Amino acid sequence: VQLQASGGGSVQAGDSLRLSCAAGRTSSNNGVAWFRQAPGKEREFVAGISWNGGITDYADSVKGRFTISRDRTKNMVYLQMDSLRPEDTARYFCAASRSAIGGSSRWQYQYWGQGTLVTVSS
Repeated sequence: VQLQASGGGSVQAGDSLRLSCAAGRTSSNNGVAWFRQAPGKEREFVAGISWNGGITDYADSVKGRFTISRDRTKNMVYLQMDSLRPEDTARYFCAASRSAIGGSSRWQYQYWGQGTLVTVSS
């Protein structure tokens, strides 16, 4: 499974961004998630979605602001980020699991993309 994240950029607090993850044809039966890593911090779970989109999960810090979705016909997974805050600044990675659901632990994901940088200024 090859993954390519895009859509990052520099925005102001309160703005929105949509990240895209090209997940490849073989990912259509896999759980996919977004993680992020800020400088000097551990990589943390942001949001995850099951193989058919029926189950989604979010970190408490982004609930109500971020929305994960997927289009299996295009092998794409998206992260809509609204009401961005400076603390959302990080490199965002999409990851795919061998399982259909995934989970919130980075160790449940075997395939990782390069990441895309999101910078939110106050």
